[in-house]
Amino acid sequence: MWAQRWMWIAWPAFLVAAVLEMIVFAMVDPSDLHWFGQPLEMSRQAVYTMAFFVFWVVTMVSSSLTALLSMSPFEVNRCPVPLEERPRDCAKNGSCS
Repeated sequence: MWAQRWMWIAWPAFLVAAVLEMIVFAMVDPSDLHWFGQPLEMSRQAVYTMAFFVFWVVTMVSSSLTALLSMSPFEVNRCPVPLEERPRDCAKNGSCS
C-alpha cells in the first residue's frame, strides 16, 4: 500500500518538475542568475540539476498533501497495534483496529 502511495506522489511530481524545468529555463539563462547580489559560481548543468530537484521536492510536498487529505478518517486515526498487544492507554475497543 505504501509503495503504491509513494508512486502516486513521486511519479506525477517528477513529470511536473520536468515540465517546470523546461518552462523556467526556456525563459531564464542560468548564467544570468544571482544569489544575494553575487553571480552563481556553478555551471549551467549544476543549476539545471539543482533546480530540477528543488522543483521535484516542492511538487512532491504538494502531492503528499493531496495524498494525506485523500485518506479516510479511519486510515488516519486507526491504531496500528493489534488489539491484544495494545498498552493500557490505547483504546481497547475494536473501533480503532
